[in-house]
Amino acid sequence: MNRHSILSISAMTVVGKVTPMRGCLAVFALFIVLCLPLVPARAAAIVDGAFVADALKRSAIVWDVRDAAAYQRGHIAGAVNVGDALRVLRNPTTEDFIETARIEAILGGGGIDPAREIVVYSTRGHAGAYFAHFAIRYFGGQNVSVYHDGIDGWADDKRPLETSETRLAPVPLKLAPNSVLAVSTAEMLARLRDKNVQILDVRTRDEFAGLDVRAIRGGHVPGAVNIPYEENWVDPGTPGKLARREVANNRGMSLKSDTDLRNLYSQLDANKETIVYCQSGVRSAETAAVLGKLGFRNVRVYDSSWLGYAAKLDAPVENEVFFNVGALRAQLTAMQAKIDALEKALAAMRAPTPK
Repeated sequence: MNRHSILSISAMTVVGKVTPMRGCLAVFALFIVLCLPLVPARAAAIVDGAFVADALKRSAIVWDVRDAAAYQRGHIAGAVNVGDALRVLRNPTTEDFIETARIEAILGGGGIDPAREIVVYSTRGHAGAYFAHFAIRYFGGQNVSVYHDGIDGWADDKRPLETSETRLAPVPLKLAPNSVLAVSTAEMLARLRDKNVQILDVRTRDEFAGLDVRAIRGGHVPGAVNIPYEENWVDPGTPGKLARREVANNRGMSLKSDTDLRNLYSQLDANKETIVYCQSGVRSAETAAVLGKLGFRNVRVYDSSWLGYAAKLDAPVENEVFFNVGALRAQLTAMQAKIDALEKALAAMRAPTPK
């Protein structure tokens, strides 16, 4: 029932004969009308700086997911930090979530309660912010947003920054993973031939083709569509241009318009179950949020992603290439020989000259 309908009911009650039932309905309707402005709307998945500023005014949690050093150099005034989310919430070897009890201690110790409204940010376009967004949703959060332009957009808008730390009161947490938002390797295998499921690989073209091998095997999940996550940006080539000093800032990593994003994903069906994967579930979290913003109904992240899939050696792979351990050892040996030669040359240069 919308606000117009409620007002119509109230008007009908006033002009018509007032029965006890109508009188009660009128009182209830007027109460709802008066209270609606006081209830904040559920947060959008991806928001701008104005939304963040308003969120701070209503005491929402703003979570800076960068590392502590970056946070201390300057952050959105009022934002909290518990360290680099990608490091503190994930196992460094498997790149999966650490034990839930440890996540409870980390988030709870920082006062980051998934039951509250939360806005997460990093630098512009950084997938770590989207990983944190996914993490909050995965552990029960219902009202969490990503500020895509992050600290860079905030500074561009000349909004206030601070260097002093904001601390929230610790909260006891008991988190339960929401398996609806993620799929396991077993679930992925079970859906390979399901016509009602579409699989989206958001890694680079070379990773997809098996030319860039970052696990025990290279290649991709059979039937997957490849749209690298950087394609969500206005200029996907911005990181390379920054490295080559061809551009002065990272504004090219801003999101494309909704129209351009819909065109980008036009080959996908928004009504089908969509499983998104990458190397370890980070880049895929960004595309998953974008798809949600576009109205895709059932988007799930394959959290273990290619690391988990490639390690299951009986899982079918297209463009399959095995990682060449022998070649890597040869490269490392050659590199060590060069280092040894360099150290020897430096030692000779430092040696005192004979008189």
